[in-house]
Amino acid sequence: MAEEQVVFERPESLTGEHTHYCPGCIHGIVHRVVAEVMDELGIRGKTIGIAPVGCSVLAYNYFNCDFAEAAHGRAPAMATGLKRVLPDRVVFTYQGDGDLASIGAAEIVHAAARGENITTIFINNAVYGMTGGQMAPTTLPGMVTTSSPYGRDVETMGYPLRMCELLAQIDGASYIVRRTAINPREVRRLKEAVRNAFCVQMAGMGFSLIEVISNCPTNWGMTPLESLKFVEEKMLAYYPPGDYKIRPEVQEMLSSGRRRF
Repeated sequence: MAEEQVVFERPESLTGEHTHYCPGCIHGIVHRVVAEVMDELGIRGKTIGIAPVGCSVLAYNYFNCDFAEAAHGRAPAMATGLKRVLPDRVVFTYQGDGDLASIGAAEIVHAAARGENITTIFINNAVYGMTGGQMAPTTLPGMVTTSSPYGRDVETMGYPLRMCELLAQIDGASYIVRRTAINPREVRRLKEAVRNAFCVQMAGMGFSLIEVISNCPTNWGMTPLESLKFVEEKMLAYYPPGDYKIRPEVQEMLSSGRRRF
């Protein structure tokens, strides 16, 4: 009898807690990617995550590392304090678009401006997912939500915020990229970006952020497959994946494979 071979198992940096996320939500994929990177870099024992207010408010249940809970929008401020007090730790915030781009907009902008040596993982699904699917700062023009039932009217409601484009203009930002996780190829690209962002922090090279264009089947009123198609056809057209800012010295470090830690 052939010996059994394990080809897929839960990363050590994930707990066995049953998920509260809706079926088809990309949060679970992103959690796994972050956990795999933590395992591969061997940093689980010195990593501190910051949970926000939003769908991922219970993220601390899923990651097998130290975690703290921040007030709505204040995750970058808490991460700043933890990193300054414990500079040898790897500190990351995990935030949604309502938390980061609305009430937390000033926090993320000034954390980037100060060049805080922290990492932010930013999930953009274009709605307030936890509270009922209201319009968010990132809701697309014309997109129907519970608080924009006739679609987002940019003349009265303003335009969506493109956070990568905004943060890339800030001098203190070192690594600002946008990815998605709608298929295996994009998941691999996302994982590489998460690894790069953690390596930037571990090398002491400043503020890093990965925006992940995500879905929300429940609040969009779609099946999981329909929501992935919407991401591909609509969301990515408005929020193109790409590298929005990588400082030359950061690019040199990542390209050469040299790690200054």
